[in-house]
Amino acid sequence: MVFFQLVTAANGAAVVRCRLQHSEGAPRRMLHSGNIGVCDIREAAVRERAASTAGNRPLFYFRFGVDQALPPERRAPVTPSSSSRYHRRRSSGSRDERYRSDVHTEAVQAALAKHKERKMAVPMPSKRRSLVVQTSMDAYTPPDTSSGSEDEGSVQGDSQGTPTSSQGSINMEHWISQAIHGSTTSTTSSSSTQSGGSGAAHRLADVMAQTHIENHSAPPDVTTYTSEHSIQVERPQGSTTSRTAPKYGNAELMETGDGVPVSSRVSAKIQQLVNTLKRPKRPPLREFFVDDFEELLEVQQPDPNQPKPEGAQMLAMRGEQLGVVTNWPPSLEAALQRWGTISPKAPCLTTMDTNGKPLYILTYGKLWTRSMKVAYNILHKLGTKQEPMVRPGDRVALVFPNNDPAASMVAFYGCLLAEVVPVPIEVPLTRKDAGSQQIGFLLGSCGVTVALTSDACHKGLPKSPTGEIPQFKGWPKLLWFVTESKHLSKPPRDWFPHIKDANNDTAYIEYKTCKDGSVLGVTVTRIALLTHCQALTQACGYTEAETIVNVLDFKKDVGLWHGILTSVMNMMHVISIPYSLMKVNPLSWIQKVCQYKAKVACVKSRDMHWALVAHRDQRDINLSSLRMLIVADGANPWSISSCDAFLNVFQSKGLRQEVICPCASSPEALTVAIRRPTDDSNQPPGRGVLSMHGLTYGVIRVDSEEKLSVLTVQDVGLVMPGAIMCSVKPDGIPQLCRTDEIGELCVCAIATGTSYYGLSGMTKNTFEVFPVMSSGAPVSEYPFVRTGLLGFVGPGGLVFVVGKMDGLMVVSGRRHNADDIVATALAVEPMKFVYRGSLNISPSLVTFQAIDSIHQVGVYCLALVPANTLPKTPLGGIHLSETKQLFLEGSLHPCNVLMCPHTCVTNLPKPRQKQPEIGPASVMVGNLVSGKRIAQASGRDLGQIEDNDQARKFLFLSEVLQWRAQTTPDHVLYTLLNCRGTIANSLTCVQLHKRAEKIAVMLMERGRLQDGDHVALVYPPGIDLIAAFYGCLYAGCVPITVRPPHPQNIATTLPTVKMIVEVSRSACLMTTQLICKLLRSREAAAAVDVRAWPPILDTDDLPKKRPAQIYKPSNPDTLAYLDFSVSTTGMLAGVKMSHAATSAFCRSIKLQCELYPSREVAICLDPYCGLGFVLWCLCSVYSGHQSILIPPSELETNPALWLLAVSQYKVRDTFCSYSVMELCTKGLGSQTESLKARGLDLSRVRTCVVVAEERPRIALTQSFSKLFKDLGLHPRAVSTSFGCRVNLAICLQGTSGPDPTTVYVDMRALRHDRVRLVERGSPHSLPLMESGKILPGVRIIIANPETKGPLGDSHLGEIWVHSAHNASGYFTIYGDESLQSDHFNSRLSFGDTQTVWARTGYLGFLRRTELTDANGERHDALYVVGALDEAMELRGMRYHPIDIETSVIRAHKSVTECAVFTWTNLLVVVVELDGSEQEALDLVPLVTNVVLEEHYLVVGVVVVVDIGVIPINSRGEKQRMHLRDGFLADQLDPIYVAYNM
Repeated sequence: MVFFQLVTAANGAAVVRCRLQHSEGAPRRMLHSGNIGVCDIREAAVRERAASTAGNRPLFYFRFGVDQALPPERRAPVTPSSSSRYHRRRSSGSRDERYRSDVHTEAVQAALAKHKERKMAVPMPSKRRSLVVQTSMDAYTPPDTSSGSEDEGSVQGDSQGTPTSSQGSINMEHWISQAIHGSTTSTTSSSSTQSGGSGAAHRLADVMAQTHIENHSAPPDVTTYTSEHSIQVERPQGSTTSRTAPKYGNAELMETGDGVPVSSRVSAKIQQLVNTLKRPKRPPLREFFVDDFEELLEVQQPDPNQPKPEGAQMLAMRGEQLGVVTNWPPSLEAALQRWGTISPKAPCLTTMDTNGKPLYILTYGKLWTRSMKVAYNILHKLGTKQEPMVRPGDRVALVFPNNDPAASMVAFYGCLLAEVVPVPIEVPLTRKDAGSQQIGFLLGSCGVTVALTSDACHKGLPKSPTGEIPQFKGWPKLLWFVTESKHLSKPPRDWFPHIKDANNDTAYIEYKTCKDGSVLGVTVTRIALLTHCQALTQACGYTEAETIVNVLDFKKDVGLWHGILTSVMNMMHVISIPYSLMKVNPLSWIQKVCQYKAKVACVKSRDMHWALVAHRDQRDINLSSLRMLIVADGANPWSISSCDAFLNVFQSKGLRQEVICPCASSPEALTVAIRRPTDDSNQPPGRGVLSMHGLTYGVIRVDSEEKLSVLTVQDVGLVMPGAIMCSVKPDGIPQLCRTDEIGELCVCAIATGTSYYGLSGMTKNTFEVFPVMSSGAPVSEYPFVRTGLLGFVGPGGLVFVVGKMDGLMVVSGRRHNADDIVATALAVEPMKFVYRGSLNISPSLVTFQAIDSIHQVGVYCLALVPANTLPKTPLGGIHLSETKQLFLEGSLHPCNVLMCPHTCVTNLPKPRQKQPEIGPASVMVGNLVSGKRIAQASGRDLGQIEDNDQARKFLFLSEVLQWRAQTTPDHVLYTLLNCRGTIANSLTCVQLHKRAEKIAVMLMERGRLQDGDHVALVYPPGIDLIAAFYGCLYAGCVPITVRPPHPQNIATTLPTVKMIVEVSRSACLMTTQLICKLLRSREAAAAVDVRAWPPILDTDDLPKKRPAQIYKPSNPDTLAYLDFSVSTTGMLAGVKMSHAATSAFCRSIKLQCELYPSREVAICLDPYCGLGFVLWCLCSVYSGHQSILIPPSELETNPALWLLAVSQYKVRDTFCSYSVMELCTKGLGSQTESLKARGLDLSRVRTCVVVAEERPRIALTQSFSKLFKDLGLHPRAVSTSFGCRVNLAICLQGTSGPDPTTVYVDMRALRHDRVRLVERGSPHSLPLMESGKILPGVRIIIANPETKGPLGDSHLGEIWVHSAHNASGYFTIYGDESLQSDHFNSRLSFGDTQTVWARTGYLGFLRRTELTDANGERHDALYVVGALDEAMELRGMRYHPIDIETSVIRAHKSVTECAVFTWTNLLVVVVELDGSEQEALDLVPLVTNVVLEEHYLVVGVVVVVDIGVIPINSRGEKQRMHLRDGFLADQLDPIYVAYNM
C-alpha cells in the first residue's frame, strides 16, 4: 500500500494529506501516455519548483510479495481478445499475477513507451559503499516544466493504436469536492451538447462533441499575487480553445486581465500596460529597511482549460414506493418469535470450519430459545436485583471472532429482546492492536460496562498472571460475560421478553473508522432497522427459505444487513464463510453456492478476484442457481474489472450477466442503492466512460474508450424503495448539483442511521442536512443524510458512485480519489524484484511516471515495505491511520524509499527580491538612520579606567614576565592537571622565566635563528607550550602554536600541521622528544614528505646557560605572534598579533573579568588559537592570577575532571568550549547524585564562559545549567564569549553588569536579512542569546555588508569592530592585499567615514535594552546570528546551517548529529544515526518533511552515516566544508544515500 505526496504537474500549490483508502482491491487503470518526466536531480534543483508548506503531504506505501490478504485488481471487461488473453494468463498460474491486468499493463506500457530510449539520468538511492553518481550537468536536458504533460494533441497521437478497454479507474474523490464556483475561467470543451432523444440533453453528462477536453494546465503564472479567494485571471487562449466567441461588429471578443470583454483592436501598448499592471508590485518602502516581509506563497493560477458544469440543476430522485406486504412482521423480534415457534427446525445459519466442512447449524428454534436465555441473563443475572448492571437502553459490547457468527447472532438477538443496545466490535488480539485504542474510546463514550463474548474467544484473550483480562489501552473497565448456553441460567417458565412494534429506540450501534483513525458509533433505530430490512427484501426480491452465502463481515455493513437481519425477517438460510477459510481456499464460497444451490451470495470484489486466481477449470462448478450476486463494494473504482473478469470466466459455468448486482452503502445511510436482479438478460448494465481530467474538477464529461486517461464506472442500480436521493456540492452549503456535476450523495429515508452516538455537532452536519436549490428553497422539509459517497444520478435514475469523501485529496485545486491512485500504482507492475535483499528500484520510477502521466499529480514519497509488515484491519485490509502514524513517527522501517519533493512541491515562498538601497543623503541625520538610533556600541573606555595595574608600565609581555620573576618569583602562575585530577606540573614566575631563557639560548645557538624568524611550536596542551612561547619572545622570534598530529590518525592530521608550518614560513619547529619521533616515523613519511620539514628542535634537552641578553622589540607594533586557525568553512587563516595588541588584549580581559594575582581561573580549552590560546598562555603572565590548566582531551577518560577541579580549587571564573560542555552534559547527565556525594560544589562559580566563534548554543547552555543546578551552579553564571579572526575576543560576559538577555526573532524574516522580534513560543520563533558584554576598549557598529552603510538599532547587518587589540592583518604567502584592506581597514560609506574598522564576517544586530551597565548607561546587547561565509543563499534567501540542523536533530530520536551544506544548488543533509541500520530509511522522509515544513526548503540529498563521521574541530564547531569534500569524494561510507528527485 502506498503513501504519496500529490501535486498537479503544471503548477500545483499542493498541500495534500492523502491516506490511501481501501487496500482491499488492486485497481485497473487506463493510462495516459503523456510526457512522463524523469528529471535529473540537479536539474530538478535548479528548477526547484516550489514547496508545499507544513504537513499536508500525501504519501504512499507499497507492499510487495505474496500476501493472501491483498486486494484484487481491476480486470479487462469481456472482449474476445481480452478473454482469450485472460485464459492464457490464468493457466500460467502463479498467485503473484494477481496485481496484473493486461489492459492495465498494456496501457502502462503505452504511457511509458517514450521513456524506453531515454537514458536514465537519476542518481539512484544507494546503500553503504555505493558510489555517488556524478555526471556532468550538460549531459541532460531538463524536461519541459512549463506544463504538466504534453498537449493532448500529441497524446492522442501516441495513444491511438493502444489496445484499451472501457474502463479506467475512478479518480473521483479528489476531483470532486472542489467547489468550482470560485473560478471564472472558461472550459476548453466544446459547448455543443448532444441531444439524445426527448429530454436527455443533460442526462448523464453533456456529451462533448470533441474529445480534446483535457488540455493540461498552463505554465505557472508568476505575475499575479492574488489571495486564495480572489478573482482569478483568465488568459486569452490561442488555438486551444474550441469555443468561438460571438462577434461584435467585426471585432472579436477577447478578455483582459480582469475578465472584462474588450475589442481586440486594442493597441499593443495598452495590452502591454495591462500586462505590466498584473505584475507583482514590490512591497512599499515605508521607511528604511521596513520589516516588509510576509511569506509570499505562490498563488495557484486557474487552469484556463478547467471544465465547468453546464447542465441544468438536478432533480431529487425518488425510489419506488415501499409496498407493505400483509405478512411483514411489526418488528424483527416478532419475526424471530414467529419463525422460532412456527418453524423451529428450519435452518437459520450454517457455519464452516477452516476445511470448509459445516461446523454447526443454528435453527430458528435454537436461535429463539438461546436469544431469550441471553436476554434473561443480561437483565437478571448481572449485578443485584436492586442494582442490575444492565438496564433496557444501556449499551453492551459484542466481542465475537469472525469464525463464530452463530454465537454473535444469538447475542445480537438476545440484546434486541432485552431492549439493550448491542455494539458489535472486533476482538482485541493484543493490547497494542491497530485501531483497538480508538474502539476503546468509542466504548467509553457509549458508557459500555459489559462485553458479551464466546467461550473460545474469552479463553483466547490475553490474561494477567492472576487470570484476569487486563484493561486494554484506552478501553473502559469491562465485565466479560460468556453467552454459551451451558454458562447461562434458564429463564423461568413465566418469563417472556416484551416484544413491541418497532419504534424510535436505538436498536444497535455500528462502528465506523474515519480516515484519521478515530472511531465513531452510528446509531440505528428499531424502525430504521425494520424499514431497511423491508426495503432490502423488496429490492432483492427475497422470499422465505431462500439460501444465501455470506462472505462478508457479519458484524457490520452489508454482511450484517443481509446475513443477520434481513435473513431472519424472511426465514432465510445463511451459509457463513469465515475469512480464515477464504484465506485457505478462495474458491470455498463458489463451492458452497453449488453445494447448497444458493440463490444469493454476498461478496466483495476481492472475493471474486481471489476466486479467479485460484480457479483451475474445476469441472463441478455450476452457478446457474444464483439469481443475485451482491457485490458489496460495487462502488469502488476497481470493482467493475473484478465483475467483468469474473463474469468472463464463470459465464460458461452458468453465471448470467444480470445476476451481478453491485451495491453502494455507507455506515450513515445504510444501503444507498443496489442493482435489482432482472430476468431480462438483454438489458446491459449501465456503464459510464468518464474523462479523468473532468472528474478532478468535479465535472462529468463522457470520453472515448480509446483514451488512456478515462475512468469506466458501473451503475450501482436504483435508489432504495421508500428513499429520495440527490447530490449536493461537497463543500459549503448543501446546494443541489447540476446534472453533469459530481457531488456527495444524500438520502432521505426512514432506513438510515440517526446520529453519531454522543456527538451532536457532527450529527447535525451529517444526519440533518437540508439540500437547497439554486433559488435557495429547500428540496424537502425532511432532513437528508450525507452518505460520504461521491457520485451522480445518471440516465434512467441509475446511481453512479465515483469515490468516497474520505478518500479525497485536493492537490492544486484538483480533487483526486486515493483509490484511483492506488489503482494506478498497483497496476504498474507486480513489484517483487529482489536483489541481495535490497529492492530493485526501477518499478518505483515507473510508478512515479504512471501516476504523473495519468493523474497529472506528483508523488512526494514512495516507501517500499516488506510484505505483511503494514498494520492490518481485522479482515485483512491495510489500517491506514496506523500506517500513516508509523510513517510520521519514523517506525515504518521501509526497505526502500524514493522521494520526489522537487517536482511535487510547487508553492514555496517566492524568492526574495532585493530592495533598492536608499541613498546616504536621505537617511543620515546626526546619530539617526531614518529615525532609528545608529546601531553602535562600545565597552568601557580603557583610558578612563583608574586601576593600579603595574603591568601597564610595560609595553611587552616579555618585560612583564621578567618583572614578575623579580618581584614575586615563587608565585605560582600555572598548574596543569592530569586525567586523575592530580597536579601533573606547575610553574612559578621564576621557573617560567628561567625555562624561557634556556629555550631562547637554544633557538639562537642550535637553531641559529635571527630575531623576527618564525618558529612553529608543536606541543600537546601543557606547560612546555607556555615556556616555548616565552622562549621565542626572549629570543626575538615569532611563535606559531600548532596542534600536534594525532598518533592514531596521522594520515589526516599531519598534513594540516605541515600546511601551517609551510604557510607561516617557519624557520624552525620546536617540540617534545615524543612528537619529534612521531614526525619522523614511517606513518608520517606515508602522509607527507618528511624531508621537507624545517630543522626540528627537541626542548626536552635544554642547554644549561642563560642568554647574553633578552631581546626587546624596538616598536610595540612589531609582530608578537601569529594565530593560525582552520575556519569551519575549511579555510586556513593566520592573523598577525602585534605586541601592542597583545598587551591591550590582556588588559581588556583583566578588567572585564577582574583578574588579580590572588585569583584562580580554571581553563579547559585548546591552547592553539583565538581566546583559548590567550587565556592559556598570556593572561596569567599579564594579570598574575593562577591558571589551572585542564587539557580537554583528558575529559574523554574522566568527564568530571573539569567540574571537580573547579569545585576543589573553589574557582570563581572558568572557561570552556562547547565540546567540553557537551561532553559534561552527555557524560555526567546520570551522575549528578554521585557527584554530589563526592562533594562536588559549583556554588562559588561566578562566571562560566564558553569560548566560541559562533552564535551561542542556547539549548546546550540551558541544559548544562539545568543539569548542574542541583550542584550549586547559578544559571546566570553560564554565558558565552564571541571572537573571530579579525578580533579574537569582542565580547566576554565578565563579572559585573547585567545578565545576558535572550530575544526571540522570526526565522522567516531572518532569511530576508530582517530582524523581527516576536514573543517566546510563537511560530517560527528562534531564540538568540546575547554573546556576552563588549570588552573594554572595543567599539562595534552594524553595517550593511554590501553597501557598507551604517544600520539602525535592531537591524541585521555585519558586525564591524574597532579596538586596540584588533589583529593587524592576515599572514599569508600570497599577499592578497585587497582582502587584507577590506577585512582589517574598512570605512563606512557615509556617516563616520574616518574610523577604521575591521569586518568580522558575522551577521548580527545590536539592541538597546532596558538594563543598566556598570557605568550607569543603558546596556547595548550584541546578538550574533551567524557567519556570512557559512550562510547558504538558496532561492534568494539566506539560511544559516545551524537552524536547519536543529530542526533535523529534533525530527527523530535516533538522529544524534546533523550537518548541512549545498552542492550544485542542492541542499545536502548529513545525519548521524544512533540506532539500527533499518532505521536509516525512516529518516529520509522525516528529514525531508521537517526541513520543508519549518524552512520551506526542498532537501536534495539525505546522507545517513555512522556516529562520529561529521568532523568537529577543537572548538566544537562542525567542519561542514570538510564533510562536503568527503561527500563529493565518496569517502563517508554512508549507511544510505537518498537523492530526492
